[in-house]
Amino acid sequence: MLRGLQTSCCLPTRVNNREKMAGLWKSYQALMTRYPWTVQIVTAGSLVGVGDVVAQQLIERRGLSQHNVYRTAKMMSIGFFFVGPVIGSWYKVLDKIVVGGTKSAAMKKMLLDQLCFAPCFLGAFLTISGALNGLTLDKNVTKLKRDYTDALISNYYLWPPVQIANFYFVPLHHRLAVVQVVAVAWNSYLTWKANKM
Repeated sequence: MLRGLQTSCCLPTRVNNREKMAGLWKSYQALMTRYPWTVQIVTAGSLVGVGDVVAQQLIERRGLSQHNVYRTAKMMSIGFFFVGPVIGSWYKVLDKIVVGGTKSAAMKKMLLDQLCFAPCFLGAFLTISGALNGLTLDKNVTKLKRDYTDALISNYYLWPPVQIANFYFVPLHHRLAVVQVVAVAWNSYLTWKANKM
């Protein structure tokens, strides 16, 4: 009797949380319909920032008092001005190169994404991060040589299955958001790698 009472007491909270999440999702979709480019860029920048916070707090264990807010802001700026526009544009180009939503098309898109785009994007991301961290050209090249291969191999462990699902199941205007949500863990790794001196 008491167990049934406890379950029914918790049910309205669960329903309210679901309704709130559904309302947030509808608002996000409405904004995405009206301002797709802006919403994609803001989403990317924000989630790169979240990745840096996770990197500083969970990987580097800095604690809130030692959190480098300036670093998070720099990483967010990379998300706003590089990650969002570049990946968003790439997905549009990729949809023109490989037309369709079949499994075969998703596989082709994933292969193009991972074999052509990912290596270039990753190198550019690490280089931009190094430059924003004040590295000289020589130090940036040395850091890139040290970190690039390891980061690219790590990329290949995570992204191929994610991208096949993304290209097969997710509409074009939501792909960047899906990638950035999955990329919170990836961004944590990348920002840690980019800021590891």
